[in-house]
Amino acid sequence: MMTIHSSPLLRQALVADATTSAAFGLLMLIGAGPVSGILGLPEMLLRISGLVLLPYAGFIGWLGVRETIGKPIAWAVVLGNALWAADSILLLVSGWVAPTSAGTAFVVGQALVVLMYAEFQYVGLRRSAEAMA
Repeated sequence: MMTIHSSPLLRQALVADATTSAAFGLLMLIGAGPVSGILGLPEMLLRISGLVLLPYAGFIGWLGVRETIGKPIAWAVVLGNALWAADSILLLVSGWVAPTSAGTAFVVGQALVVLMYAEFQYVGLRRSAEAMA
């Protein structure tokens, strides 16, 4: 497996992503009932999203504090974030949910933040040096 010395930008982007993901994961998991009413999004969707975000946050937080990581793993994080953002927009256009205006703003806003993290992680990955075996 090809390993890289993570650039400072990549490490910072991973830790920031982990922090945001953990905060929103907890919010969606614990506050799914009240948040569902405000956003017009199904409570179960919020709970499942929260459950998915918490282990993800732990994993990428762990990656963010390591000096070397597997290059394929770093690429998977970037692509996973891009997929999450695309799926978020797809959720809105699919008609599967009927969010309130606040819900639409929440979904679009978090998709843009996730794309921002993907971009920072991509640039940080490109700045990372190959590790010697």
